[in-house]
Amino acid sequence: MAKRKETKKEKNRKRKILLALLLVVFTGLILTANTYAWFTSNKTITVDAIDVQVTTANGIQVSTDATNWKTVITNTDLNNTLLASTLYPTNTNQLPFKSASAQIAPVSTGGTIASGKLKMYLGELGTDTNDNTVLTSTAETDTKGAVGNYVAFDLFFLVTQNSVVKLGAGSSVTTSTGATNKGLKNAARVAWINEGNAAAGDISSAQGLANGTTALIWEPNNNAHTDAAIADALSTYGIVVSSSTAPITNYYGVDAVIAAPGVALNPINPGTNFKQVTPGLKTPDGALTTDQTWFTLSAGITKVRFYLWVEGQDVDCENNASGDAISFNMNFVLDD
Repeated sequence: MAKRKETKKEKNRKRKILLALLLVVFTGLILTANTYAWFTSNKTITVDAIDVQVTTANGIQVSTDATNWKTVITNTDLNNTLLASTLYPTNTNQLPFKSASAQIAPVSTGGTIASGKLKMYLGELGTDTNDNTVLTSTAETDTKGAVGNYVAFDLFFLVTQNSVVKLGAGSSVTTSTGATNKGLKNAARVAWINEGNAAAGDISSAQGLANGTTALIWEPNNNAHTDAAIADALSTYGIVVSSSTAPITNYYGVDAVIAAPGVALNPINPGTNFKQVTPGLKTPDGALTTDQTWFTLSAGITKVRFYLWVEGQDVDCENNASGDAISFNMNFVLDD
C-alpha cells in the first residue's frame, strides 16, 4: 500500500511543534545557566530573622560590656548594650536583627583582618557585554546600629587563670524554631577574632582592645545540602555533592573590591580578587557532638569579636534558600 504524502498543512504543524519543543529546551537551559551561588537579586530577602545565644560554664563569665558579667547572652543583652550610651559607648556592634525591617544579604570574606575587624564584601551578580555572568563587590564597614548585611559584635570573657576554652557540644547553627528549613543554614558562617587581654577590672583597656590579626572561621553543617543546592553546584560549577558529603574542603572568599565590569564567577579558580579560605572548624550537619578547640584565654578579660554571616561563595547560597530564619547557638566550656 502506498504511503500517504504529508500535506503542507501537516508539515507546518510538525514544524511548529518542533520549534516549540526547542524553545522549551532552550528556556530550560537559560534558567539553569542563570542559577548561581550568590542570590541573583540583591533585593531578595535572605534571612528573615537571626537568633543568637551564647552560654558559658565551668567558671567562665561573659559580658557584652566588660562590666556586667553573666553566663548567658541573648539578642536582648546585645540590644541593651547597643542602646546604652555609658556602659560601652565605643562599641561598633552591628545588629541588623534588632530592626524588624532589616534583613541581611550574602557577603563574603577571605579572612583578612584590618584594625581588628574582618574585611567583608557585598557581592552583586550582573552580566558583561557578552552576556556572561560576572560578580562585582563593594567593601562593607562595621557600623554601629540595627544596620548592615551581617552581624558583628564584641563579647568579653573573664577567667581567673590561663585556660583552654572550647566550643562546647550542643553548639549549632540551625533553622529557627517555627521557620521552614530552606537550607540557608548550610551557607552560614561564624568567625571569632581574639582582640587581646586586659587585667580583670580594667574595663577601659578591655573595651579598647583591637589587636586581633587572624580569624577563626567555623563552617557548620558543611556536609548538608538541599536538592536545589546539589543541582546548582553541578550545573553551575561542575561540583558533585550529595546530601551527606562536603563539596570542597576549602573555598575562595572575596578579598578585594571588584569594580565593573566585574569578573567571571568561578569559585574553583576565581583569580586574584579572591583568597582561599580554610575554616579552622568544619562540622557536619546538626549540633556538635563533641567539644571543639577554640581559644586559649589568658587570666583576666579577653575581648572576642564575633561575626555571623551568609557566605555568598558557598554553593548552598542560592535563590531557593532565600527567606530563611537562622539560630546561632554557641556554648563555651573549659577544657577538662
